[in-house]
Amino acid sequence: MAASLASGRSPTLNKEDCSDLIPSLCDDDPKRIHPVNPQVLRRATLKTDFYLIPIVGMFYLLSFLDRSNIGNARVAGLTKSLKMNTHQFSTALTITYVPYILMELPMNLLMKRFGANLTLPVMVVLWGIVCACQGAVHSYHGLLVCRFFLGAFEGGLFPGIVLLLSTFYKRHAMQLRFAMMFSVTSLAGAFSGLLAFGIQHLNGKHGIAGWQWIFILEGAFTVAFGLLTFFFVPASPRDIKLLTEEEREAYCRDLANDWSGDADTDGKYEEVFSWSEVASAFTDAPHVLILALPLFFSGVTLFGLANFTPTIVNALGHSASRTQLLTVPPYVCSFVFSIVSAYYCDKYKSRGLMATFCALLAAAGYALFLGSKNRKTDYGALYLQIVGSYAIAPCISTWNTNNVQPHYRRATAVAIAFMSTNIGGIVSTWLFTTPPRFHTATCINLSFSLGMAVTCAGLIVYFRARNAEKRKEVQRLLQMHGEATWKDGWDSPEERRRLGDRHPRFEFTL
Repeated sequence: MAASLASGRSPTLNKEDCSDLIPSLCDDDPKRIHPVNPQVLRRATLKTDFYLIPIVGMFYLLSFLDRSNIGNARVAGLTKSLKMNTHQFSTALTITYVPYILMELPMNLLMKRFGANLTLPVMVVLWGIVCACQGAVHSYHGLLVCRFFLGAFEGGLFPGIVLLLSTFYKRHAMQLRFAMMFSVTSLAGAFSGLLAFGIQHLNGKHGIAGWQWIFILEGAFTVAFGLLTFFFVPASPRDIKLLTEEEREAYCRDLANDWSGDADTDGKYEEVFSWSEVASAFTDAPHVLILALPLFFSGVTLFGLANFTPTIVNALGHSASRTQLLTVPPYVCSFVFSIVSAYYCDKYKSRGLMATFCALLAAAGYALFLGSKNRKTDYGALYLQIVGSYAIAPCISTWNTNNVQPHYRRATAVAIAFMSTNIGGIVSTWLFTTPPRFHTATCINLSFSLGMAVTCAGLIVYFRARNAEKRKEVQRLLQMHGEATWKDGWDSPEERRRLGDRHPRFEFTL
């Protein structure tokens, strides 16, 4: 290779040359490989992490806080002030998810057109305004209006962030980054309790109740942060300001070599919107629809804990202030476990095994809560429930995005996933109606956790079989047509971009 460079000829990549290159690029397809300097790529990845993850992590932290702080406001006196019963509180939670679900797919499709640098900050500012407005309501119906618009403006954020991460990171480097972002929900649960504990002491200041201060202060901060991020959110990997031109080229090339990112990341190809690609996620991607089931189960368990953990702890006989503090430790444990598990999932390029384990962990927590009559044991069971339910979400969410290409097909798949999750969120709002044991909710969550374990284990078998079929198809095509890397050949760049995960060279993540 060195001799070729010295003579000015184009270098030929041999297996021996791979010691200085990224190992994943040294596959059986050398004609398509564009070598990437590992030191340059490492710098580019670290800079991308440093630049992007804090921004999207903060977005999701604020989203989760502003959607679930109604649980803390309830403990601080919301339902008493507005004369709401349990049924009305559940209705207020439910109405948030209806526009939330309806906005997910259109916002994901629009994000490519208008850019994440515009759509994400706009959503943050708008829902922050609505969150603050909840502190000014004086009736149950006023709260319903605010919750509806909160859901409408927040709806596109989470699928938008997941789509953004799948554009910026390689398939098997994504779960750790997703977990970094998503695990702020664990911190949100902890931080929300601490924040509410502090804010409710403002009760009566300037004639404003403590629960109103929770909405007003958290909403105002969200608006301020959203306005600031208009200047920092990148639209694509090429727009990250910290990268040098060399790092930018290396990073985008590495995404293309790994079947990751968007087909037009290199700036040489324009991916055109197609309704047929949107429809294909429903009609020609059975794994997307199968994954929607554990994502629905996850929504029921996850959002149930997010909205009702303060209520569950309070029902164990603790005061309002102590309840807020006791919600913190389980979420801290969940944060640590999610990050560690995501690291090993990326390292071993696996999703299903960890997802199955986390589902069983949550199931153990629900079973323990169901069979216990001891208050300390009940509180300990919450640790297993929260750790398992929160750690499984990064597994199955990245499993979905890892196995769908190209962009608009993936954007639709992501929207389907989180529509399913949020339908589960709607169900969760009606489960916790029988304190202090919440027997019905616990039984349903136990069943759904076991359902997640069974479905995820089944998907591992399914993807393994599909990969075996693909390898046989590759061998058949090689025998019939050879490499066929020329324009419009079966293994050409054009066909890879067009077919995405349907291409026989694409291997599904297990």
